[in-house]
Amino acid sequence: MRIFLTGATGYVGAAVLDGLLRAGHDVTALVRDNEKAARVAARGARPVIGNLADAESYRAAADAQDGYVHTAYDTSSGRGPAIDRIAVDVMLAAAKRPRTASSNGPANRFVIYTSAAWVLGRTPEPACEDAPLNPISLVSWRPEHEALLIKAGTDTVRTIVVRPGVVYGSGDGLVGDLLKSAANGLVRVVGDGNNHWPLVYDRDLADLYVRLAANDGAAGVYHANDEGDERVNDIVAAIAPYVPVRPDVRHVPLDEARAKMGGVADALSLDQVVRSPRARALGWTPSLRSVAGNAARLLGEWRAARN
Repeated sequence: MRIFLTGATGYVGAAVLDGLLRAGHDVTALVRDNEKAARVAARGARPVIGNLADAESYRAAADAQDGYVHTAYDTSSGRGPAIDRIAVDVMLAAAKRPRTASSNGPANRFVIYTSAAWVLGRTPEPACEDAPLNPISLVSWRPEHEALLIKAGTDTVRTIVVRPGVVYGSGDGLVGDLLKSAANGLVRVVGDGNNHWPLVYDRDLADLYVRLAANDGAAGVYHANDEGDERVNDIVAAIAPYVPVRPDVRHVPLDEARAKMGGVADALSLDQVVRSPRARALGWTPSLRSVAGNAARLLGEWRAARN
């Protein structure tokens, strides 16, 4: 299929790009500049230089695609939610635009939108895809965009929302930050560290996107996490034996962390137990189900990425 992808050089988007290419799809990737264009071209995608905030810079490239995968989020301008809405509107309009009779694409097109498990808020009891939303401030705008996308689905356009947990792997993300801090000898944990993070390996997350693109019946909301229910303290303890010097661990009170980090502090201290039954019903099974159980491997990935 011909798939239009945003965020192809970002953390989630890069993994999704690799997954789509491995599955044999023809990917057009929106990037900001020539350097990023060269990077995605080298991996096998067709780059289009544009800006999420400027719909006209990519509207033509988005036309006549079979599917649309939105993983990007603009953090540089302070207008992230408004820019996200622009991108959603462009992709929905392109997906719904009538095709010519000679089009070789599938009759059932799709738009996949990337949200976050943080829209669920605190979930000490297991939360599935139908759980009520109680988003933390950092993602308080996302439920509106989720609802817009789901409501826009039609008989010929499947609309899908993916809510990844905390993504790990490839030496990046919040777990990558823990690995870096441990290697440097000091880990700061927001709160008491007994909160659970819903985790998902980046390559497993990419596999879910590929399955959603290929399944003509896939639509609606899908959670993506390994269901390992690991606490932050467990992850830190598992990393410690694999660094040269056992790191000091400082637990930072939430109010102090908020003063320094803003809404990110609430995300880091959020206690979430999340389930992904709709994703598993597609046959999706994470290959990694534990950060703590794969600490040595993940530390190796982090070191390889750093070098």
